Formats: sequence, structure tokens, C-alpha cells
Amino acid sequence: MLKKRDIPRHRRLYEILRKHIVDRVYNEGDLLPSENELCRLYGMTRPTVRQSLAGLAADGYIIKHQGKGSIVHYLPREIGILSVSGTTTAVGDRNLKTKIIVKPVLITWPGDFMFPLNDLERESGCIYMERLRLLDGVPIFYDITYIANINLPRITSRQFEDRSLFRILREHYQIEIKGGEQRIKAINATPKINRFLKMKRGEPVLHLERKMETGTAGLHLYSSIFCNTAKYSIYGRF
Repeated sequence: MLKKRDIPRHRRLYEILRKHIVDRVYNEGDLLPSENELCRLYGMTRPTVRQSLAGLAADGYIIKHQGKGSIVHYLPREIGILSVSGTTTAVGDRNLKTKIIVKPVLITWPGDFMFPLNDLERESGCIYMERLRLLDGVPIFYDITYIANINLPRITSRQFEDRSLFRILREHYQIEIKGGEQRIKAINATPKINRFLKMKRGEPVLHLERKMETGTAGLHLYSSIFCNTAKYSIYGRF
């Protein structure tokens, strides 16, 4: 595992600029500082700065425009559960809170798992976690997460309360979410789901089953997510 000081310089600049975009230091359509300005500001070489900007462009945060520079790209302001950038990024500076229902724990995979697993995943076991995501105090998602336990040292001891899972994976394990597949359907909420999402008995709930691909061979993230869409719509790119 890379410590903070061991994170490559281009990744450090990527995270700084990404945070500024998410926090609306730069708004949609704004120009980022030029490559020369970023070199001077952060004491980095031009190839390093270009690598950071290339990463931001690949992940959809900026658009490179010949003769103009790096233009901040519009980020969806709905609930980005369908987005590879994750819920925290899509929500931005709104009041998103994460409550941990079940802390990360290493378990064997459920026998009737929702997606086929490869041999390495089966042998390694999975990191299991349950979270409740609240926006402006309203419970929106009840999220059950399964992560293949492949080269994730000390992940069960990390703090996930009010933290982004995707950001933890990026910063501490150099793992990027690249895409995936999902199934979506409306179901009748169980009493447990009703209790967590504060829904009335008999109300339908949107259920998402997701398999997220990463840049690490053989490593996938899986989620079973129950969504209360009474107040917020679900939107994002996948």
C-alpha cells in the first residue's frame, strides 16, 4: 500500500484539481490554470502536469480544447449512483452523509451471489459493508457493498463514516473504477429497508445490483443498493 508521501506526483495533482472541481472552486465551463501556471504553482514538471490533466480528461472532469486549454466539464447535479465517479462526486458540496450500518468485515461470498465470480475472487473472499447515505438529512440509499479481497491491506480498519469509498480506493490503493454493468428494478421494500429509508409499508423501492470494473485485473466491486426516489431522481453516466 502506498503511503501519502509515496503517491505519484501526478496523482497528487489530479486529486487536488479534482477536489477543486467537485467543490466548485472551478465551475462548469471555467478554464483551469495553464500547464505553465500549474508547473509553477505546484513545483512540477510539464510531463507530470500533462499526466494529471490527461487523467482528469479521461475521467470526464475536463475537456481539452486546442488553443484554449482545459475546460471544466459539467458534472451531474442529481444523485450520481449510476456514475463511475460515485455518489460523493455527483452530489458535490451538498450535505451528503454516510452512516455505517455494518463496518467492513472479511467474509466468504454468499452462495447465491447476484453475479458470477471468478476463481480468484472466490478464493480470496470479500470485504462486506453496509452503509446508509443521507442527503440533507433524508435517507436516500441503503447500500450493501462487496469487494473482492485482493491486495487491499488494512481496508477493514479504515474509517468510512462520511467518507467516499471510491476516493479511499483511489488514494490508498491506486484503484480506479472504469465502468460496469447493473440491473435495475422496482421491488416491495422489506421492513428492514422501510426502517432504514423511512418509507411507508408497501411503498416500492428501486433496487440496483451493480458490478463495477476496476483498472486492477480480477478486482471488482459489487453493490446491492436500495434507493428512495421520492424526493431525488437518479442520474448519471455509466
